[in-house]
Amino acid sequence: MPLIDQQGRTHDYLRISVTDRCNLRCLYCMGEEGIEQVAHHDILTYEEIATVVRAGAELGISKIRLTGGEPLVRKNLGDLIVLIKSVEEIKDLALTTNGILLTGQAAELKKAGLDRVNISLDSLNPKVYRRTTRCGELNEVMAGIETALQLDLKPVKINTVLLKGINETEVLDFIKLTLDRPLHVRFIEYMPIGDHDRQYREHYLPLSYVEETAAQAGLPLTPTPLPGGAGPAEAYTVKGGKGTVGLIHPISRHFCDRCNRLRLTAEGNLKACLYCQDEYSVKGAINDRDALKALIVKVLSGKPSEHQMVADGSCGSVEPGAMRTMSKTGG
Repeated sequence: MPLIDQQGRTHDYLRISVTDRCNLRCLYCMGEEGIEQVAHHDILTYEEIATVVRAGAELGISKIRLTGGEPLVRKNLGDLIVLIKSVEEIKDLALTTNGILLTGQAAELKKAGLDRVNISLDSLNPKVYRRTTRCGELNEVMAGIETALQLDLKPVKINTVLLKGINETEVLDFIKLTLDRPLHVRFIEYMPIGDHDRQYREHYLPLSYVEETAAQAGLPLTPTPLPGGAGPAEAYTVKGGKGTVGLIHPISRHFCDRCNRLRLTAEGNLKACLYCQDEYSVKGAINDRDALKALIVKVLSGKPSEHQMVADGSCGSVEPGAMRTMSKTGG
């Protein structure tokens, strides 16, 4: 039986944050000082996560994405991947990572059953990358991308948040990554989540900028089918390119009408929308499959028709600073 909400949207995709911890401090994700971390004993165990997956699978969930924080900082992630891939209904298991630790873990994760990866990368300039992440080394991420390509964790996608005043001059450099290699670069609009009252207005730039920049450089974007996965990107190719360019417009052209995802936070709260403040803990139902399934259905029943993020940074009824940061939700 498919999971269908009150707007008629079918949900088959669960994004799971396995930790709120991260080895970077990206400026649009958390403050330089980091976050107040959830105690280790309050984080869902791998067995508990797998229990939620099994309940979701019985309701129609077939796609899983592991996120964080940074999921690779949690030990023995391959054990969770094995548990999830043992669920017959799960057909696609992906990972979003900043790539710093990927080279050392990718082979083990693929052996465990990981299908593909998305790697977050907001600059190809080592100095700008370090400024954006506050502590990251670009060469480690590039090595992770190479490893993912070699291991055929495809499609290998690059997630790039467009930031005015920081990386907009690199748009063509990112697009050119798709020319000679099967890389799929997805530009994402900066979202006013958690930290919107401080930096959003300064750095937001609509993705029309990417389309205009590509056209002016003689690299017009031609629509093409998505390269795999369940994401909201509009996919394009550049003539002769081996990869694709994706545009994800959560602000200027939001995709709420076709949203197909639910979210599970590291401490075990189900959310129907990234921007929605309503959360429901699975812990009280974790040992009762029917109760857990009923909870998933309840969460979905309250999903709004669309989020309240708008281009000027205002957030409807959501008070500034009242929301989880991106790192504590799972992007």
